[in-house]
Amino acid sequence: MAATGAGDSLTENFMAYDRFQELKAFDESKAGVKGLVDDGITKIPQIFRRPMEEIAYGDRISTKLTQTQFIIPVVDLGDIEQKRDNVVARVRQAAEEVGFFQVMNHGIPFKVLEEMLAAARGFHELPREVKEGYYTRELTRKVKFGSNFDLYQSKYANWRDTLFCVMGPEPLDPNELPFVCRDITMAYSDQIHKLGTTLFELLSEALKLKSDHLLRLDCAKGHCLLSHYYPACPEPELTMGTTKHSDPDFLTILLQDHIGGLQVFHQNRWINVPSLPGALVVNIGDLLQLLSNDKFKSVEHKVLANQIGPRVSVACFFTPHLYPTTRMYGPIQELLSEENPPVYQETTVQDFIAYYDSKGLDENSALTHFKL
Repeated sequence: MAATGAGDSLTENFMAYDRFQELKAFDESKAGVKGLVDDGITKIPQIFRRPMEEIAYGDRISTKLTQTQFIIPVVDLGDIEQKRDNVVARVRQAAEEVGFFQVMNHGIPFKVLEEMLAAARGFHELPREVKEGYYTRELTRKVKFGSNFDLYQSKYANWRDTLFCVMGPEPLDPNELPFVCRDITMAYSDQIHKLGTTLFELLSEALKLKSDHLLRLDCAKGHCLLSHYYPACPEPELTMGTTKHSDPDFLTILLQDHIGGLQVFHQNRWINVPSLPGALVVNIGDLLQLLSNDKFKSVEHKVLANQIGPRVSVACFFTPHLYPTTRMYGPIQELLSEENPPVYQETTVQDFIAYYDSKGLDENSALTHFKL
């Protein structure tokens, strides 16, 4: 693949090359971004380059700490038995005002977190010919390796590879998982599902509903694990690890390593989400914002590309994904009134995901499409 340097003019004509053929060549290599790095590139291919006007606008924020820097809320779940009301209040404030929070003392052993990250990295660093067997864009595959689900829709490709695993509602056959990450993925999946159940109970109470309300809506019925791998990038200022977006699920729980780069948009600026040892990052998904009728916020976030790497993270999306169901989701009736009418129309999870995937990470919220 041709590699394009950073010294080109801001008026560069992006149509002067065959973009589709370059995308196709990258896709058919089945090697992902890591394959490019393994090949020794020193300039990123043009398909990964952000539009020059976006680069010139300069949306990368300084990572220097200041006295006034906003800190992502941290919720200590160790207090859940003795101080449940306080924990619910903290969760409510974070879900309503920020859309992001970190949880400590969540019950998943530190050793399990470390082993999950190591296994995720282990898969992505397998020989190319081994990973090729998992590479596909088939929607119905439960375990698949790929790079950029929206490769052919996005303005530019992201500097990221992903192992995508559908863990439920139907139990995944462990033999479908790569051997290098099989056992720990199954163990982590069980534990993260239990944590998700606890969080949905707290979020239900934060909405002043019975603790099992969101669970009875099947919010925790299915979940997917996405093991992301962000290789070191030779020109990080020209691309993104992940374009700004919100998540097409009810809730996301993220395990991240120490590299950093995750940022959340809050009060009209980008805020770093620091890596705290043993903590997990939680964010409200689009579907939970829809259910809560905008009481909870599904906010934009992104991941910066970095010269240091690889960065490894494992995201758990709570969603039945493409599992066939006729359940319709709309604003919860108990939250509606004359003063608080419904903001969204009802939709199925499948229709929501189909719309989200069709537009790709275009920096626009999928929720807008479902507003009344």
